[in-house]
Amino acid sequence: MIKPFNALQTKMIEALTEALFHDVHMAISPKQVATNLQKHFSRIDGDKPKEMGLSLYGLFLMLGGPYFFLASPKTRQTMIKRRLQNARIDLFQDIARTRSVLMAGYYGHWEDGDEAANFDNPVYQRMNYKLPAQRDRTGDGELPVKREPRRDLKPEVFVGHDAIPEETDVIVIGSGAGGAVAAASVADEDHEVLILEAGGHYPSSRITHEEARMTARLFKDGGLQMTKDRDIVVFQGRTVGGSTVINNGICLRMKHEGLVHPDAEDVFDTWGKMGAPISEAELAKSYDAIEEALQVDEINPISGRNNGPHLIDGWKKYAAQSDDPKDKTAITAWFRKNYGPKTPDSECVYCGYCNTGCPYGRKKAMPESYLAHATSQDRKKPGQILDKAEAQEIIWGEGANGKRVAEAVRIKLRDGRERIIRAKKGVVVAAGAIASSNLLRESGILQSGTNISLNIACPVVALMPKDQPMDVWNEDQMATYVDRGDYLIESHFQPPMSMAMLVPGWFDEHYRRMKNFNRLASAGVLFPADRLGYIENGKLSLQIGEDELALLRRALSAMTKVHFLNGALEVYPALLKGQTLRNNMSHAEIDQFYEDNIKEPDDVVLSSSHPHGGNAINEDPHKGVVDLNQRVHNTTNCYVADASVMPSCIRVNAQLTTMAMAHRAMAGKRRFG
Repeated sequence: MIKPFNALQTKMIEALTEALFHDVHMAISPKQVATNLQKHFSRIDGDKPKEMGLSLYGLFLMLGGPYFFLASPKTRQTMIKRRLQNARIDLFQDIARTRSVLMAGYYGHWEDGDEAANFDNPVYQRMNYKLPAQRDRTGDGELPVKREPRRDLKPEVFVGHDAIPEETDVIVIGSGAGGAVAAASVADEDHEVLILEAGGHYPSSRITHEEARMTARLFKDGGLQMTKDRDIVVFQGRTVGGSTVINNGICLRMKHEGLVHPDAEDVFDTWGKMGAPISEAELAKSYDAIEEALQVDEINPISGRNNGPHLIDGWKKYAAQSDDPKDKTAITAWFRKNYGPKTPDSECVYCGYCNTGCPYGRKKAMPESYLAHATSQDRKKPGQILDKAEAQEIIWGEGANGKRVAEAVRIKLRDGRERIIRAKKGVVVAAGAIASSNLLRESGILQSGTNISLNIACPVVALMPKDQPMDVWNEDQMATYVDRGDYLIESHFQPPMSMAMLVPGWFDEHYRRMKNFNRLASAGVLFPADRLGYIENGKLSLQIGEDELALLRRALSAMTKVHFLNGALEVYPALLKGQTLRNNMSHAEIDQFYEDNIKEPDDVVLSSSHPHGGNAINEDPHKGVVDLNQRVHNTTNCYVADASVMPSCIRVNAQLTTMAMAHRAMAGKRRFG
């Protein structure tokens, strides 16, 4: 293992850990926390380890230099409170987020070995947390936890780095929701297709419950990718199958009677007025095709038996006393997901580890569905996958009427070698909103990378009474939702490491909250940031305005009341200072709390898993990057088939719509002759 942190940085991690856990009985030592973080960051590709090292230097200077090491842990706490917890300076607030990384080093502790070797994991024992194989699944309707790797991709579908073809018919860049669907459609037209993926391949047989390892291997920047101003964490998959491997499988349409708020924005109408008249009927056919292929269905209520009803029941109590019509007409429902079919060897076993990959082969993500279809060995020309290969540039030739022709793609392999692969018929770009925009810009499409939208999430955690243990870690991470029209709320929970990074709070207060892990309930509010982002020097820049902050305050206030109305004793909103709200507060006091404490994005912890836009569809080449067929304007054979083609924020989870848009653009269209 190459250690990314030097002696000073390692000493800083240990000193910070001693301060953050002062006056509590740690299950592992500060030295072990530093060792855990050395391991974690050594597995992350790119510049993120270096950035973390620089943050540690910043903390060293900010907290007093050598004096910080000489001071007692209690004195260090005082220094941290003054400089970080209560900071109002943007730079200090940004560096304060390093706290969550240290929490990951503690709560992500993993003993050497497999799951069974961690049944006695000291951190888990302190929290009374049980790994999936330890859980009692003998009750009525319970599903046993059992691995089913039969749907994993076979080794023969992958191209070795020393056997890369010089040419192929069609190159598909990206293997996620859009790329996989596009690749399957291209293969169905009997074209030879090569699928490029920057990340590696992790089938269910290789996926473990070691959160730190899986996060480092499956996420872009190890799950620490941020907007340029560091205000928002942007989660994206970097593995074969893309984000479908590390998401919750949610499948929501932009419009769906009974499942989407009746007064929500009509996105089809908005797009039409912008110059992107996408047929609702046409896209509905693609939705139908995707849902049939993935066997999308409403999840089994037993999989979210506690946290799911907690949200719905609490919302109904809240809506009953509200005078706002939108509250009363809000949709409450169980999620529909691609976990099918509902058979013992395929149905979700609700282990709670969706966001670090399904170890049980139950989620029908892209590797288990469209990629398997595209690479089927029964084809005359089976598709192939080249992983750990990042597209750097599309190489153009000149075609008829002065239009560009995509002739080849320059790639960079994980070991630094570069290759050029010729595309005889065309190229499909589907690397995601950020990567596709960067690639097209590097390839001379300079209007790419603007008007990027996010669905931004903010968690709200609650402590339930002692006689009301929730054990929501023994459930599907996301089970139910509320659609209020202007924002959504989704039930949400995570395993220990990820949850520790979401649970706000400092010092012994954070430790107390995590020690009560079995009594926590949680949900996240989701609100749109419509066309506020753009690519700047390769990174996403996005400024949240007062309108978005006002909506966030209202949503957090509503969710806080929902928790209390359904029995919560305390609520922990994801504010940087880590304040506690208690159930003796009036609704007016809750409203005022958020007015007083959220003045700017730095005051609150925000994340997004749904970037879309950047290469918007538009009839006018001066207003968009791709035409109505999703072909890049002024090119003959280059298409975009991912979430980046969406002209505005779609407000709901983008997975299903990304797949449907790719299907609409490529399936049965013979785009490449």
